[in-house]
Amino acid sequence: MKQTLKKIGVWFQTFGAKIISFYDAKIDPILSKIGYALTHNPMIRVNDLTVKIIGLNFKITRKRRDAFYGYTFISLWLVGLLIFTLYPMLYALYLSFFEAYYNLQTGITTSFVGFENYFNIFRSQTLVPLFANYVIRMLVSVPLIIVFSIIIAVLINVPMKGKSIFRTIFFLPVIIATGPVIGELTAQNATTLPALENSNVLNFISDNLGNWLADPMVLLLNSLLLVLWYAGIPILIFLAGLQKIDKSVYEAADIDGASPWDRFWKITLPGISSLISVAVIYIVVTMSLFVESGGILELTRSHMLVGAPDSQFWFGYGYAAAIAWIYFIFMVIIMSVFVLILRGRKEKA
Repeated sequence: MKQTLKKIGVWFQTFGAKIISFYDAKIDPILSKIGYALTHNPMIRVNDLTVKIIGLNFKITRKRRDAFYGYTFISLWLVGLLIFTLYPMLYALYLSFFEAYYNLQTGITTSFVGFENYFNIFRSQTLVPLFANYVIRMLVSVPLIIVFSIIIAVLINVPMKGKSIFRTIFFLPVIIATGPVIGELTAQNATTLPALENSNVLNFISDNLGNWLADPMVLLLNSLLLVLWYAGIPILIFLAGLQKIDKSVYEAADIDGASPWDRFWKITLPGISSLISVAVIYIVVTMSLFVESGGILELTRSHMLVGAPDSQFWFGYGYAAAIAWIYFIFMVIIMSVFVLILRGRKEKA
């Protein structure tokens, strides 16, 4: 048996040596010629630490070389971004200034209307309350999810047995909340809290607060369980940040007599402050992309086929594109507000 294995090993060594010699003799000279042709031609010429491109000289520095390698690695992503994200966004912006509808024979037919689609959206009695509910819901939900995620991450970070099980439990809703599963759960009212619905809290809010504030709060409380499901990824983000904090800092704080409350505000929270902005952006984008029944995204999709809520206003691709761009602008504004607030507090601290 040993002799057989030894023969097999010798055969592999001989075979590998033949491949290497073939590469050195046949493949490497061809690749060298190709590389020389690419770096020494009328368009591009590389000499030592200088690159000459169409008569312009550029000095090769370590920073530029690292940047070139970085852009090379993400080049495929950049191409995908330009083709599948940036181009559709700009085309949607273009359509938002037109009356646009689809014809099987001629394709998309457009007629320029300027800002009429945007004016019609703000005149609508259906879309304006939806945008207001979206903004208020985000302003309430995002801080709630951030606080909940930080608390759970701190608890899970405590040394204990079965820590990976709790990570899986809190991350499991992220898997469930993707695809048609969440749609079916929402349709069956599995994302609501029956105890809250059976109480008088919702009626008290509706009777004592104005519709502009009561409607978003009732919507938030009705979907409280669904909102907390979005905390899976932020929990992992904060948990990774907590594990990067040096334990010797906590030991020094214990020696100085700092309480757990002081350690949290002076060590833990500043240690993960840079990750809060990342979590905020993730939460806003994820919640904004959730297609809920009667939500803005559902109406945007239906307006492309059915029409606007008010029959006297034009509907179609242009109207839906205008809704999508207004929705996108609101989303960017909300993210910017949260990030600026966090940055201001960090600079102040």
